[in-house]
Amino acid sequence: MDAPPLPLADLRVIDMATVLAGPGCARHLADFGADVIKVERPGSGDTVRAMGWRDPADDVTLFWKLAGRGKRSIVLDLKAAEDLDILRRLIATADVLVENFRPGKLEALGLHPDELIAANPRLVITRVTGFGQTGPYAHRPGFASIAEAMSGFANVNGEAEGGPLLPPIALTDEVTALVAAFATMVAVHSGVGQVVDVSLLESMLHLMGPLLSARIVADYEQPRLGSGIPYTVPRNTYRCGDGRWVAISTSAESVAQRLMALLGHPEDPRFAGFDRRVENRELVDGLVADWVAARTLDEVLAAAEEAEVAAAAVYSMADVVTDPHIIDRGMVLEVDGVGMQNVIARLSATPGRVRFAARSLGADRDEVLAELARLEDEDD
Repeated sequence: MDAPPLPLADLRVIDMATVLAGPGCARHLADFGADVIKVERPGSGDTVRAMGWRDPADDVTLFWKLAGRGKRSIVLDLKAAEDLDILRRLIATADVLVENFRPGKLEALGLHPDELIAANPRLVITRVTGFGQTGPYAHRPGFASIAEAMSGFANVNGEAEGGPLLPPIALTDEVTALVAAFATMVAVHSGVGQVVDVSLLESMLHLMGPLLSARIVADYEQPRLGSGIPYTVPRNTYRCGDGRWVAISTSAESVAQRLMALLGHPEDPRFAGFDRRVENRELVDGLVADWVAARTLDEVLAAAEEAEVAAAAVYSMADVVTDPHIIDRGMVLEVDGVGMQNVIARLSATPGRVRFAARSLGADRDEVLAELARLEDEDD
């Protein structure tokens, strides 16, 4: 039986962005069926083709296989008038253009958003940059680590006695990819051709939650607390007696009280309510650490489950790929011989689907150009 049509099968996307945030936006759209045409420069193509770990089966980077999945690839030299004309013609047939040049670079190529939208009134142009299209920093280069520093994230991340820490993953890029995909679909739904201005900095700033408001209204700056947070105690990672680690959180008062009872301190006034536990942070953390250290991870998890306390093993990637819940839900799938994350959200009636891993450089040029000529003939 043929697979049902994907919900974005009628959406045509030109992805001329590079690295992760912009291409990530297009990848999420491709996962739900959008026809994404990846435009790459001659020679090396997208930077992620040469970044990070490689698949020993074919020497292609795993970053590329994920970021480029579901996309057709065409190589265009935008310094050549003929190829720039091909790009302009492709954009005229598209619903969405995704780019992440510095502000002004698209215009310098002769691809002015106003003119592109005038020629194609439905066109949504999603522009992903470090700081946005306006403002005094607009022309600065945009990197994830800069957004993580300037959003306040790095300042609250780290141990109490240590320095600020950047995340050891491409956090900003992945978050911004989701923001851009969401904003793109809002614009497409509007039915109005327009520019979507997405920045790494603003995407990270939204992850900071009420810390921004706390600074403005209460002059509050959150200190670094390792795995802790200021308003919920305990919330930390703890080393078990067998050397493995467990994470425990008590963001609900009922959970906190069940944990304190499990530790042998039911109805202790020192631990009654969030504020009292925050006042006694070191004492509470010490009690939890001692209790955990006296037990294996399996014993801790069994006791926590019986007491309905929120606890989980701290997983390595080896643990992730063997977890029965992750397997049962199909969170990881194999695409063209490579294991990777499945589609990020589940729709009951019109689910997404990963159709293929990333293509080789320029693999679809002939097909795309033949299709372009056919579409132009239909419009004549």
